[in-house]
Amino acid sequence: MDPAEKFYEQAMLSLQQPMLEAAARGDSEVQRFYSGSTVLVTGGTGYLGKILIEKLIRSSKIHKIYILLRPKKGENVSERLKVLLKDAVFDQLRKKQPDFGQCITPVAGDIVEEQLGLNNRDFSTMIQKVDIIFHLAATTKFNEFLRTATLINVRGTREVLEMAKHCKRLKSFIYVSTAFCHATRSRIDSEILEQFYKSPISPEVLIRIVESMDDERLIDITEKLIDDWPNTYTFTKAVAEELVRTSAEDLPICIVRPPIVIGAHSEPSPGWIDKSCIYGPVGIVLEIMLGASHVILVAPVTVNIAPADFVTNALIVSALETKINYDNGDKDIKIYTLCSQDLFKPAQANKLLRSESGKVLQTPKCIWYSCAYEVSNKHIFWLLTWLLHYIPAYIVDAVYFLLGLKRPTGIPS
Repeated sequence: MDPAEKFYEQAMLSLQQPMLEAAARGDSEVQRFYSGSTVLVTGGTGYLGKILIEKLIRSSKIHKIYILLRPKKGENVSERLKVLLKDAVFDQLRKKQPDFGQCITPVAGDIVEEQLGLNNRDFSTMIQKVDIIFHLAATTKFNEFLRTATLINVRGTREVLEMAKHCKRLKSFIYVSTAFCHATRSRIDSEILEQFYKSPISPEVLIRIVESMDDERLIDITEKLIDDWPNTYTFTKAVAEELVRTSAEDLPICIVRPPIVIGAHSEPSPGWIDKSCIYGPVGIVLEIMLGASHVILVAPVTVNIAPADFVTNALIVSALETKINYDNGDKDIKIYTLCSQDLFKPAQANKLLRSESGKVLQTPKCIWYSCAYEVSNKHIFWLLTWLLHYIPAYIVDAVYFLLGLKRPTGIPS
């Protein structure tokens, strides 16, 4: 076992031991809240969704988890569930509970369809049995076509809320927004509070626009329509929050605003990441650690990040908090922003790897040294990029070509 793997195993055991002991007791208020409950998760195949499901099953005696799944070409929802259950995120859970998949039931539907694409039988099952709803499904692409972003992030939220209003046993509804939904150009250097802000447009008006307008016209008006917002993602998330404010006032509901989500701190294992989240800070750190990137263009920017398990734990606890508030007569919709004052700087990852401990803990999947030059001059950045990235890559490609070998397509996961 190499030093990195040994360190990883020791870190996992030491970090998880207190939580494993607490979960085994099963006597916390949160565990009692979820015991015997039936949960619906939208976005259950995404990075956060999988970690949320794993945590709920591992740490509570939950009765059933319904996952909204879209049938794909040549693959029905049962087959998609089988693939999901083989995901490495469930490896630790699988060792302790080999039959954990028995409490997960797929439901054929589509977040972009009216009534979530559910048939009448499945819709009836949801409103009769579901206690808790976690609405995570969203498109997070910044440059997403406005129609797609609206149908998923706004109309999809409307359809989940409409179903929730009919749920006979609903205890809590958690809507996952983003900490940046109101980070507009006009609010630069301003503090975004845990409150509702004026929506850029009525949710129903936006839905009608994207339902009726042709693609060319919609593309033409998008920039003017989103106006103060930097992209369609944060724009539609802001509109979706307005939808929650205006149409869910009688529901036991809260909004959770996570920042940029990075690898897990300790659950399901330390540093756990998924291919779907290899972007932003995670991508920068991963590239350096694998020895795939050796130059960082340092800019005077910082970003707010949160480990994935911190976010899912907050989602789980906020459901209980919402139920308690609602039962006590407090029906105001609470907003929880999961941000820290300790902001991340990309160069921090490089400094760690250049330290003595960082040199020892090199991953066995490194393709080169794990370190990078930090430069602030763009011309020097591109010069080093050619010297350290492009030219070596072209040389290796030439060797493969001359030897008649098949070029590798990437670093194995």
